[in-house]
Amino acid sequence: MRLPLIRLARYNGQGTLGKRAGMSWFKREDHEIVNDSRKTVRTEGLWIRCPDCGKILFKAELEANLQVCPHCGHHFRIDARTRIENLLEPGYELVDLGLRSTDPLNFTDLKPYKKRLAEAQRKTGLNDAIINAVGQLGPHNVVLSVMEYSFIGGSMGAVVGETIARAVDRALETRRPLIIVAASGGARMMEGIASLMQLAKVSAGLARMDDAKIPYISVMTDPTTGGVTASFAMLGDLNIAEPNALIGFAGPRVIEQTIRQKLPEGFQRSEFLLEHGFLDAIVHRKDMKQYLAQALTWMTDQPQETVSESDIQTA
Repeated sequence: MRLPLIRLARYNGQGTLGKRAGMSWFKREDHEIVNDSRKTVRTEGLWIRCPDCGKILFKAELEANLQVCPHCGHHFRIDARTRIENLLEPGYELVDLGLRSTDPLNFTDLKPYKKRLAEAQRKTGLNDAIINAVGQLGPHNVVLSVMEYSFIGGSMGAVVGETIARAVDRALETRRPLIIVAASGGARMMEGIASLMQLAKVSAGLARMDDAKIPYISVMTDPTTGGVTASFAMLGDLNIAEPNALIGFAGPRVIEQTIRQKLPEGFQRSEFLLEHGFLDAIVHRKDMKQYLAQALTWMTDQPQETVSESDIQTA
């Protein structure tokens, strides 16, 4: 019986075909795959898609532009530390960082509240969803409170309320203007009534500042919702917001179901609120520091060189 050619070559090894052709028809050469880290190009995480215009953005370019899309002007969310660095001069001091929640209700839903806190603290490096700082914004000495949305949605519990109350006390003691930058999903349900009490406590402190004629500026970013909007975020002597920020109390779907009407386009966005008198101005992130410095000059009767008001919308 005549063997097929391939079987014959396999059977004979170098066999008769090897002698005739000089080598077998098929030969597997061993090539080891070597992963040289010096020659490996890593692109994962270097690009991000803008949710507004859909453009693919280089992350380094986005960071250099203060996390604002250079094509459509969409303002990405930024963390509290970055926002403080953007607003205050070098040499500022972070204060009131030692407060921690005690989980007063021993709350558990899908997971224990203590576990949620530990995960958020590990993720953000913060004890809770806010940072207080004292320093200079332009020529003005200020007290600054900035909320961190990455910490359980920037929700306001007892620690957030107490931290803001301490910022109010510092402003009263030193007669420095207070600026609060809000980024929050509202009151923290895991602390129940202890969370809701903070709305009244902070509002009462701001009323004391009003009596003492000390300026308070509220800066609302995406998102500012729930109990935070219903309390200190809307109590500023000057209420300003970043472009297209979501600002409101209840969500649009809840409102539609309650009033049984379709909401207008852009409802609860900065531009809608400015048009209807809930905001004093919408300020682009790149202009925020200059705008705040100039506003404090107006509010404290301190002389300062006039700055550009490009990209600023006012009521």
